Amino acid sequence: MTAESMQPPTPRTLAQRRADALKRLESNHQMWLATAGDGLGPHLIPVSYTWNTTTLTTATFEHSRTVANLRATQRARVAIGDTADVIMIDATASLIPVDEIDPTAADGYARVSHDPRTMPGFVYIQLAPQRIQVWNGFHEFPGRTVMADGQWLELPID
Repeated sequence: MTAESMQPPTPRTLAQRRADALKRLESNHQMWLATAGDGLGPHLIPVSYTWNTTTLTTATFEHSRTVANLRATQRARVAIGDTADVIMIDATASLIPVDEIDPTAADGYARVSHDPRTMPGFVYIQLAPQRIQVWNGFHEFPGRTVMADGQWLELPID
């Protein structure tokens, strides 16, 4: 093993990370959704999602712990990918009754999962990213934040 082969890979630029995040958001449809609420404790579920360039849309049981947590705090954390190549999203959540969802969002979600419009007791969750972090190893910890305060960054901040 040479000293050169022991060097960590070159970190991606902010622009590359943002492009990779957008590509994954558009092409992947599975995420981990974490919530916590007043006295209810943390809760983590795997769910399908769609991305419309600004918002993630998912759905779950209206009387679930996830929904109770979101009613209490309106905050969620999302993980997409695996531990070696991840997108972490801190988001503000809105709960949308099935009969009030935009038909385009509902149709898109029905293409990647069950259709909540045909199942009683479901509610849509729309997640507006406030912070997005992207990294694929320790070498990419610096510069991992690509969105802050709901705005895509032009310069790295970590």
